[in-house]
Amino acid sequence: MPDLRLPFLLLAGFALASCNLSPVYGGGERSAPATLLADIGIAPIPERAGFMVRQALEDQFGRTVTNPRYRLEVVLDDQITAFGLRGDSSAARERRTLRARFRLLDAATNQVLVDDSASADAGIDRVSSNFAVVAAETTALERLSTDIARQISARLARYARARAG
Repeated sequence: MPDLRLPFLLLAGFALASCNLSPVYGGGERSAPATLLADIGIAPIPERAGFMVRQALEDQFGRTVTNPRYRLEVVLDDQITAFGLRGDSSAARERRTLRARFRLLDAATNQVLVDDSASADAGIDRVSSNFAVVAAETTALERLSTDIARQISARLARYARARAG
């Protein structure tokens, strides 16, 4: 029986080429997204969640310049909601939701270039050990912070790519 994967891959390659699909980071460190991300200063974000999101953003953006051309402002909403009651009326699960409203501004003119939001959530099992619950909530916040940073980074990369044409 002939292997049909090769013709399918060739057909898929031609289809992608005909729709003008191009990689966001095409051009490496000199691409529009990489240049933009390296030229962003991140404003301080309050609270522990803000610190973690800011660190994750710095990891996503890579190297930065001393006098950034752009400023990123992020406002977070971090909520934990309990649900699923046990027989003793305690919560069986929690959902931690982290929402971020972010704005990219031109540092010289304060003109808003991007105004968007990102959100992520995680489920947490509540167990009898308070230490285990706190550890699970902290781990969830770490994952959510990384996810929010990736979403913001991707959105800003799309903006840079669209602006570059």
